[in-house]
Amino acid sequence: MKIAPIDIAHKTFNRKMMGFDPTEVMDYLRNISDEMENLIRERNQLKEAVREKELMVHEYRERDELLKNTITTATKMSEKIQTDAEREARLITQDAQQKADMIVKDARDSLKRIYSDITDLKKVRMQYENNLRALIQSHMTMIEQGRQVMPDPQMPQMDFASAQAEAKPATDAAPVTARADHEEEIRRRVSQSIEKSLS
Repeated sequence: MKIAPIDIAHKTFNRKMMGFDPTEVMDYLRNISDEMENLIRERNQLKEAVREKELMVHEYRERDELLKNTITTATKMSEKIQTDAEREARLITQDAQQKADMIVKDARDSLKRIYSDITDLKKVRMQYENNLRALIQSHMTMIEQGRQVMPDPQMPQMDFASAQAEAKPATDAAPVTARADHEEEIRRRVSQSIEKSLS
């Protein structure tokens, strides 16, 4: 049976002869009632405090769970971002390596073509120089043959030269010297022409 403080305070007893002092009994019951009321109030306060603590614990648990979920999500996102960044970095590196290889290959091919062109140009130059030398040699041979066949118009006739030689033996060396000078001038001009052509 549940007893409240008010039940204790208003409790009445049957009277008998030689029983307890009613006033003392009532005072004692009132003291018990007050003490019981204080205990019930304290118990209710403790229950309220426990309920508040339980609410706080529940709230902290929810926050802890939310924090754990947030950390887990952030960790997964961080791992995904790192994985994506590494994959993208590998792709960029591979692409850059391929482009670098292509540039090196193109440079080597271009260098080979340049060397080939230089070699071809050297061959063409050598062929041109040989042809030019052969042509000049041919012309020089023709000039020498022409001089042997036809006398130099600037030179005096043989008879006139003989007469002059007889008349003036001291000047005999002058026509020969003039002819030698003339041939030397031709050679000099031909050499200059060859040098200009080669340069």
